[in-house]
Amino acid sequence: MRTSFKLAAVLAVVLAAASTPTATRLVPTAVAPSLSSIGPLAFGPTGVLYAADPQAATIFALDLGAQASGSAAGTASVAKLDEQIAAMLGTTAAGITVTDLAVHPTSHNSFISVMRGQGADAKPELVRVDGTGKVSLVSFDTMTFTSVALPNPAAVSPNGRGGRTQSVTDMALMDGRLVVAGLSNEEFASKLWSVAYPFTTADRGASVEIYHGNHGAIETRSPVMTFLPYGAGAQAQVIAAYTCTPLVRFQLGALKAGEKVVGHTMMDLGAGNQPIDMLRYSKGGQDFLLMANSRHGIVKVPTAQFATLPAITAKVDTAGSFEKIASMPGVVQLDLLDAQRSVSIAQAQPNGPRDLNVTALP
Repeated sequence: MRTSFKLAAVLAVVLAAASTPTATRLVPTAVAPSLSSIGPLAFGPTGVLYAADPQAATIFALDLGAQASGSAAGTASVAKLDEQIAAMLGTTAAGITVTDLAVHPTSHNSFISVMRGQGADAKPELVRVDGTGKVSLVSFDTMTFTSVALPNPAAVSPNGRGGRTQSVTDMALMDGRLVVAGLSNEEFASKLWSVAYPFTTADRGASVEIYHGNHGAIETRSPVMTFLPYGAGAQAQVIAAYTCTPLVRFQLGALKAGEKVVGHTMMDLGAGNQPIDMLRYSKGGQDFLLMANSRHGIVKVPTAQFATLPAITAKVDTAGSFEKIASMPGVVQLDLLDAQRSVSIAQAQPNGPRDLNVTALP
């Protein structure tokens, strides 16, 4: 899910801390982080890699050191990426799950979070792809790190779905604070937390509520699946996507710890659809949001409409203007490589290999 290209310039609010889990401070000696799982990734502008451990409901801030770059800057396309990763891990492509993709802000190498194995035996791994297309395992053994636990996380699900696996669904760093989306164990379960960096504590988070146009109902327990910052200063917002597929904006200034905040549902991409990832870019003097989703593939959304779209308050099938991009089929992870190109992991054919593709922005 979010890199330095997805960061907003200013976070307009400092949120009060209401819970005080202890953070592990960065120390000068190398200490290997112990992750039980690895999910969403996000880079800060200095190259700190934020990695979510959903099973532990904990965020790790990792110093990659020399592993921030391979033998060449940038990222090159890699055919059958999943097979190459699996071979390095001593398994098959079916034995790994890719959980996120993030681009380093200065080396522009791509980093991929992977779970090797299934269920309780699955192990977290981190992979780097450089400008020559070389695929390498990144070792946790020599990394310095800090970590912080989220308060009141969702309960561990007995079947491994939902629950704790969605304790963190996405992250983005904004003006020195990490904004985290996910589920809590509270009655209003859907949350946006703000975590100061360097880590000290995580606050209770704001409970977020939306009107879901396709479902024709108010929802408080469905998590934000992917989001990105939009605007700056007093106008800073979170643009969030939910399952089945409302696109909602929240004012950052309203996201105070312990508050219940109602989002402005401005678009709906329709039922039977899962948002996967989003990025924002400019082309030809216009600003666009690019979203990977399960039903439409990649869609391109002009952001100029965001300021004037009325709130959806009644049942709809779809609403808002978007364009389907047929040239990017099967995308399952997406990020911005540079101002002209995206990098994605895509499975173009059902049951086919997953490739890493560097593609011109549409």
